[in-house]
Amino acid sequence: MTLLSRSGGTRYSALSMQRSPAGILQWLFDPRFGPGGRHIPRWIFLRALAAIYFSAFYSLLFQIRGLIGPDGVLPAGQYLGLVRRSMPAARYWFAPTLLWLSSSNAMLIALCWIGLVASVVALLNVWPRLSFFICFVCYLSFVAAAGDFSGYQSDGMLLEAGFLALFFSPAGLRPGWDENPASRASLFLLQWEWFRIYFESGMVKLLSGDPEWRHLTAMDEYYQNGPLPTWVGWYVEHLPHWFHVSTAGATLVMELGIVCLFFFGRRARLICFFIVTPWEIGVILTANYTFLNYLVLSLGFLLLDDRFLLRFVPARLGPKVESIEDEEALPEGEAPVSLFATSQSDDGLPFEHRKPSNLAAMGLAVTAVMLTWVAYVTTAEMIRMPFSGSPLPMAPVRMLEPFRIANQYGLFAVMTRGRYEIEFQGSNDGTTWTAYPFRYKPQALNEAPGIYAPYQPRFDWNLWFASLGDWQQNTLVPFAEERLLENGRGVLALFKGNPFAGAAPKYVRAVLWQYWFTSMKEKRETGNWWRRQLLGLYAPVLTLQPDGKVGVIAWPQELPPHN
Repeated sequence: MTLLSRSGGTRYSALSMQRSPAGILQWLFDPRFGPGGRHIPRWIFLRALAAIYFSAFYSLLFQIRGLIGPDGVLPAGQYLGLVRRSMPAARYWFAPTLLWLSSSNAMLIALCWIGLVASVVALLNVWPRLSFFICFVCYLSFVAAAGDFSGYQSDGMLLEAGFLALFFSPAGLRPGWDENPASRASLFLLQWEWFRIYFESGMVKLLSGDPEWRHLTAMDEYYQNGPLPTWVGWYVEHLPHWFHVSTAGATLVMELGIVCLFFFGRRARLICFFIVTPWEIGVILTANYTFLNYLVLSLGFLLLDDRFLLRFVPARLGPKVESIEDEEALPEGEAPVSLFATSQSDDGLPFEHRKPSNLAAMGLAVTAVMLTWVAYVTTAEMIRMPFSGSPLPMAPVRMLEPFRIANQYGLFAVMTRGRYEIEFQGSNDGTTWTAYPFRYKPQALNEAPGIYAPYQPRFDWNLWFASLGDWQQNTLVPFAEERLLENGRGVLALFKGNPFAGAAPKYVRAVLWQYWFTSMKEKRETGNWWRRQLLGLYAPVLTLQPDGKVGVIAWPQELPPHN
């Protein structure tokens, strides 16, 4: 069957292009020669990416002052000051952020609002390349200056997808369905990110040597011990043991096997999509991993094509093409033509014989360099996971690290063997202590764990990681205690309420609890979702001395092993 363009133009072969380096360059990186039949998946992914950017900036809008503001837990200004002193000549490269201009509260809030507006504009498909560029720069500016509050794999996933989207998005102010296709390289690298998130996560599970994955017991307490559980997860936790063994085995099979269907043609990709998509929805319902699973879910739509998706799009709204054909049906040796591009340029010459302008040639060169660089780094990072001593050049990897656009992934390499919660408490007499209530993480025993994702409560999230170590490794805990002694507005906004609204407490401490889901019987009898046990003091008990300096009242004793 012949592939036709909208104008009924003649089908042309890319064989002549592939006979020269310049032709290969165009075939890989020039959108004019991009793969046909991928416009609807591209539209879906870019709208989803814009919505994810919106959720990221929206959650930051209410937290950023308390996280990295001048009076926050980990002020960005202090972090950038350390960078300036340690690497004055290269500080802008190793901390690529607009906060070098100012790290004031006004600048932080402006960053969030600019990102929010740009994400809405991108969602409306208005000047998508520029809109996504603004989103990327604003989000990178936060990540590069937020220290411990941005050390998550989800941040790297969003920045990598956001960077690739700059090359994947259509050009123009208000591009329609039928505008130029995406380049092959940008499409593949987004699909490659999707694949690596799964496959590398499977690799680290085996490479870590965690006995829970070897014995398929990794899911037995997974729903209880994750960063922010959900009420759906509470019920799934109480399913029979065979279910948890099955899901642990299925996780390994999916991450190391099923996702490899991506490399085996159209039908295999469709099968893969319909396996991993319900799986991702199940993860979203049973745990709060912020926007991580929403992003992976969105990337999965790039496994599909127009031929499959057109049945779900009204004819008057969908792409106007005379024929849609699978690339696999083409005669051997021929490359598919874009379904939406004409075979000739405005001057009547076939694209493959038309000399690009100097500006277009420069843009193509930059695109080729950047996408090849990302491809090399991500491949090298994957190879080094099982072969850490491989003699691959690492300078390109180190150069890109500050931008988080070419990452190594690996989720749940080692399963957490208990749920621990840090709780901040204040007191005016050192005897009676009142807890500061959290907004999102488990605390009250009778409160059901909620579903908050894609909203990301970074303070609550960080405290879960901090609970697995000690306070000396997680200085955000004593820093937060200091801010509570001052009744700092930004930090207090991270909590559900302030039990010392009239005046700051004289003493603040952080204690550590161990939590468990209640049994079905306990919940019926008490109505509680949780039970807990106090393990002891987590961080020093602090007070403000008459000279305004922070003093230590008591030091924590060594806690029993809990990780």
